[in-house]
Parts: sequence; C-alpha cells; structure tokens
Amino acid sequence: MSEKSVKNPSQSGPAPKRSEFGGRLKAYRNDPLSGLIALAVYAAAALTVGFLLFILGYIFVKGVPNLNLSLFEWEYTSANVSLTAALINTVLMTLMALVIAGPIGIFAAIYLVEYAKRGNRFVKLVRLTAETLAGIPSIIYGLFGLLFFVSFLGWGYSLLAGAFTLAIMILPVMMRTTEEALIAVPDSYREGSFGLGAGKMRTVFVIVLPTAIPGILTGVILSTGRIVGETAALLYTAGSVAAVPTGFFSSVRTLSVHLYALTQEGLYVDQAYATAVVLIVLVLGLNMLSSVVAARLTRN
Repeated sequence: MSEKSVKNPSQSGPAPKRSEFGGRLKAYRNDPLSGLIALAVYAAAALTVGFLLFILGYIFVKGVPNLNLSLFEWEYTSANVSLTAALINTVLMTLMALVIAGPIGIFAAIYLVEYAKRGNRFVKLVRLTAETLAGIPSIIYGLFGLLFFVSFLGWGYSLLAGAFTLAIMILPVMMRTTEEALIAVPDSYREGSFGLGAGKMRTVFVIVLPTAIPGILTGVILSTGRIVGETAALLYTAGSVAAVPTGFFSSVRTLSVHLYALTQEGLYVDQAYATAVVLIVLVLGLNMLSSVVAARLTRN
C-alpha cells in the first residue's frame, strides 16, 4: 500500500462544526473582549428578531380573528368600515409616487456617479441636500404639501397632492440607494465596455444599470415601505375620504390613514387590528415581489 493511499483522518475533509465551535470558544477565552463583542452582536440580533416576531405575533393574534367579508365590501359605511377603498388608494398612491420620484432619483444618481467630476463641490452639495431631506420629519413634508400643492397650486386635498408630497419625501432614499448601487459596480465593467468601443451612454444603460438593479430595487422597497406606512403627510394633502377616487383631484384615504381614523374614533378597535394585518401583508407582498423581480433581472 502506497503512502498516498493512507488517509489522514485530520485531512479527510472539512473540519466538523463541533471543532469549529470549540476553536471559537478557545479563541474567545484567549481574548475575552472579542467574546464580549460577539456575545453583544448575537444578543442584538436575537433581540431585533424577537421584537419583530413579538410585534407581528401580537398584531396577527389580535387582527386575524377580526378579518371578515364585511371589511372588504366595496363601499365604506359605519356598519362595515370597509378597507377596500383604502387598499386601492394605497396601491394607487404608491405607484404614482414611485413613478414621479423613481426617474428623478435614478437619473440624478447617474449624473452624480457617472458624469459629474469626482470631488466636485456641486456633487457634495447635492449629497448634503439629499441627506438633509432624508432627515426631515414627515409632518414637515405634509405642511409643505398643504401650503404648496393644496393651497398655492389649488389641487385641494387630492390623490395628486399626496403623491407629489410622498415623491419629494422618498426622493432622497431613491437617489442615495441608486448612487450606492452604481458606485458598487466595478470599474472594470466600464473599462471593458469602453475597450469594446461602446460610448458613455451605452455603457451606463447597458452595462452599469443592469448590474446595479438589485441595489436600485432596494431603494424601491424602502420607499414603498415608507409610502405605505405614511400617515401625517397624507392627512394634510390627500385627506381622509374613504372612497375609490374618480380622478387625480379626488380626496382619498390610504390604509395607514384608515387605521389612524379607526383608532381615533375608538369604536372600531378590532377592525383597526384587522386593517393592520392587511397593511403588514401588503408590505410583505410588495417586498417579496420586488425581490423576485430583482432576482430574475439579475439572472438574465
């Protein structure tokens, strides 16, 4: 028997997980500070997941038993407090705000990353402005929308006024996430495209943008979550009429505003929990849909 045919048990494959765990424990004993930091990281992660599960569990336990067909009737009345109109309004508001803010944020990020000179003062000013806008409370956006869109432009409490207000609100998120996604694309992709004779615009739209789509969709997901959960800004701009809009200038009520109205009245607390369940399911559904689209686009 040759020496090569004799296998050393220690070299027969990857080390067992138990030995890896033991190695980590030994390393942490030698360096207690690293062990404390690792313990804090694990505890923070477990605490975050625990809070999420507790909130979801509490809402689902309170809300699922109160889901019934009367909540999904077409017309809202004091007898059924239907959420169908609010659900439709939420989808319309989300789509309109994304259609308005999406192109502006994406093209602004393309300019900042691909066309503007690095270190340019104008670029620094735009980034500082975007970060400042991202930190402004939503009620300030609502007051601005009330003064500008509702009063100055004369749109009144309407779907259009709410959509434009939310578009301004999510614009910094769209721009910054797209910018980070474009920066993450390796420069070798651009250099390879230029080497093959492609121009600047073709390189950006054929090579860079498709590669950055997962990061761009991350901004879309974050923006969607903020739109769906927004209440303060819409109270000042879109109103609270629980009906399906007949036009862009109709006053509407989204799910978050509907939930706020039910809790404020104090008579429909059970229906408010059911509305919260529908709101959570809607957000999860939109996030899953965006993830599926991103995966398919990346695969192609």
